[in-house]
Formats: sequence, C-alpha cells, structure tokens
Amino acid sequence: MQIIKKSDEKLVFTAQVTESLANSIRRSVGLIPVMAIDELEIAKNDSALYDETLAHRVGLVPLKMSKDIKEDTVLKLKLNKKGPGYVYSKDLNGDCDVVYSEIPLTLLKEGQEVKITAITKVGYGKDHAKFAPGLLVYRNACEITLPKKHKEIISKTFPENTIKEKGENIIIKDDKEKSLIDFCEGLCKKDDDNCEVKDTSELVFTIESFGQISASEIFKQAIEGLKKELKSLKL
Repeated sequence: MQIIKKSDEKLVFTAQVTESLANSIRRSVGLIPVMAIDELEIAKNDSALYDETLAHRVGLVPLKMSKDIKEDTVLKLKLNKKGPGYVYSKDLNGDCDVVYSEIPLTLLKEGQEVKITAITKVGYGKDHAKFAPGLLVYRNACEITLPKKHKEIISKTFPENTIKEKGENIIIKDDKEKSLIDFCEGLCKKDDDNCEVKDTSELVFTIESFGQISASEIFKQAIEGLKKELKSLKL
C-alpha cells in the first residue's frame, strides 16, 4: 500500500487487492453510522420553496460529528431568519455545528421569515444519501505504451508519473491521483499513433469525505463494517 495524497477531505493510495474486495469495501461505506437532520418542525416558511423542498435541502447539510456521538444520539438545531437575503447553513444553530457554513438553503424577500427546528438522527448511507460520509472509488493502475515523441508534453503535464524509455516507445505508469489514459489516447489519436494500455495488479483508491468524518476514518470504518457483516453470516 502506497499513499499518494492524504488530508482530512481526501485520501488517495494504491494497493494490491482484488476488485471484488475493493467493491465490497466501497459498498461498506454505506454501513458507517453518520448523523444528519432527519426531522424538521417548520413553524414558518415564507420563502418561495415548498416545505418539503426546504426540508430536503436542510436534511442534506453535513453535520460535524464528535467522538461521543452514539447511534441513539438525538440533537436539535434551530433556524430563525428574516429577509431580505439568503438563508445559509450557518444559520442553523444548536447542539452541533455544520461542516460547510455557506450552503444556500433558500432566499427571503423583505418581510419574509423562516423559522424551523431540526432534529438529528444517526443513520446509514445505504438507507439515505444524507447519511453518506463520502465517496470511495477505485480504478486499475496501468502501464501505457506510446511513441517516444510524446514524452516531453506528458512529462510536463504529469510530472509525478514515472516514464521509462523502451526502444522507440515510452512506458508511463498511471498510478497517481489523476488518470492520464484519456490524455495519452488523445495524443495518439491526433497523430494516428498506437497506444497500448496494460492493467497491473494494483488498484488506485480515491476517498473523498463530505466532512462529517475524515477520509482515512471512512476507509477504516468501511473495513470494520465489512468485518461485522461477514461475522453475521451463518455458514
């Protein structure tokens, strides 16, 4: 396993695993418990949005999760805003904080008002997208062979990728954050050159967090969720 990029928002790494296992881990992201707004008590809504539409937008606002939050934890947030102006996610105040403060929820004109109480719930992404902590995708790391004349432009565009010369060709290893298959195939198609793509035994994983928990924690908890599912099997 080799880490290519690591931050709270994004994790990119390569690993030698089968695609079936990688897909099982990807699906297990939906087994991670995440807190989101589940119920909305709307006392007043003068905006142009229907109550159901406003509730849908508010429900998708990511909330920060602390380590002491359990699966039966229920928190409350309130929003009371008068126009004119936009209503943002930062206007939700209460027992927890939102991840992104500038998410627009609705627009109010002069004299209009929105007054709501939001109630949270801990749920799972397999049941609803608002409980999803992020995305996990993977692709095959590969070796791309094409004529040597394209070496300069490829090395300038993708300086992090390894390029080796072999006769009149170059071999580029596509195992970094950005895939360069389309770029290389576009160069060859333009000049009517041959471009050979060969998959390796490695997969490139990319995990992006929606902000509730870090990208590395998503990967760890997805594996733990998969382990629990396997233990529940009665063989």
